[in-house]
Amino acid sequence: MIARNYKGRFLIELAFSFALNISSVIIVAMNMKPQEEEIIGKYQLKLAVLIPYSPEYPAVAAHIAKLIKAKLPSIIVEHIGSTAIPNCNGKGTIDLIVSYPEGRLEITKEILQHHGFQPQPHRDPFPEDRPMLVGSIAYRGEVFQIHIHVIQQENPEIYSTLKFRDRLRKDKSLVRQYIECKKQILQSEITDSLEYCLAKQAFIKNVLSEGFK
Repeated sequence: MIARNYKGRFLIELAFSFALNISSVIIVAMNMKPQEEEIIGKYQLKLAVLIPYSPEYPAVAAHIAKLIKAKLPSIIVEHIGSTAIPNCNGKGTIDLIVSYPEGRLEITKEILQHHGFQPQPHRDPFPEDRPMLVGSIAYRGEVFQIHIHVIQQENPEIYSTLKFRDRLRKDKSLVRQYIECKKQILQSEITDSLEYCLAKQAFIKNVLSEGFK
């Protein structure tokens, strides 16, 4: 009789404990908030400036690339521009190439814009068959401007852009010369972002032709 009573109490306690655990799981689940999607902020047109290189740049670029790849798994993302070159002072904008497979331009643009990237607001923008989308992102308490260069895979522009980046990554003297080139442009009172980019082209072409040793 005592054994039966003990067994009965044990089963009641076991059932109560199981019910209590299930209730706790339900309460936790009800209180959980869905993970918020990363917000791509508004882009702001700014005058060209020269600010010191930040070691945060690669992490910011990798973070943005991960967000884009989650929406577009068939694309390739490359970090380019001065923020992709260690110790290369520049405007601080995170430039990325998003290269898409043939025939995927429109869907790539559509998905990027759906998730917050905006059409280029600059005068004389890139053409619609080779667009640049823009935005901004908050990362570790700082806001970074973003340029997304949407280019079809195998386009020679990708090769030349990566060649320039990689040459400077390997050659600190070229980095110093590039920074000096930028300083001279700004000292000539060119601060419009488009004119500033055009003024750098002679240096870039010289590097690509391996005119600097």
